[in-house]
Amino acid sequence: MLTSLFKDPKLNEEIEKYCRHKQLGKDETMMSPGDEIVFVPIVIKGAVRIMRQDENGNEVFLYHIYPGQTCAMALNCCQTGHRSMIRAVTEDETEIILVPVKLIEDWYKYPEWRAFINGTYGSRFSELLGVIDLIAFSHMDKQLLHYLQERSKALNTKALYITHQEIADELHTHREAISRLLRTMEEKNLVKLGRHTIELL
Repeated sequence: MLTSLFKDPKLNEEIEKYCRHKQLGKDETMMSPGDEIVFVPIVIKGAVRIMRQDENGNEVFLYHIYPGQTCAMALNCCQTGHRSMIRAVTEDETEIILVPVKLIEDWYKYPEWRAFINGTYGSRFSELLGVIDLIAFSHMDKQLLHYLQERSKALNTKALYITHQEIADELHTHREAISRLLRTMEEKNLVKLGRHTIELL
């Protein structure tokens, strides 16, 4: 039941009536660049990784969506009539509800919904500024550590089953650079490296 998502019973009734509930598996692509946005997701369980992708397929990690949160990028695209500019991938088994785009603005009549949407924009803007700062002002080692910490938080585990190439793809750099930085981080006792695993210490 979705009736406990918000405090306003009328808003919850509309969510129950008009929204779809969907379950997704681990590493399932929920949205790709160029997709028409018909629904906006709200995460109920699990976590979703949001990445910006260019026309050549290069990606940059932006942020995660956790339970009770939605995607500011998807909201922006649907409200401006643009197609998706991001790729959204589930970190683990994830449950979401899909809010029809046409209801996003209609539900502004509910103060709690309006606060939810405005809060989403505010928190994501702060996160995106942090990502910009990391890319523009930090060395790659800080970007890598931030990426690993965010993935660890999303999966609720210190052991990440991920290849150096996958990290390189999402940080838009070379695998050799990632491998070199990880070895340096291991020497500093920040991580422990295994076969396709990276454990944060």
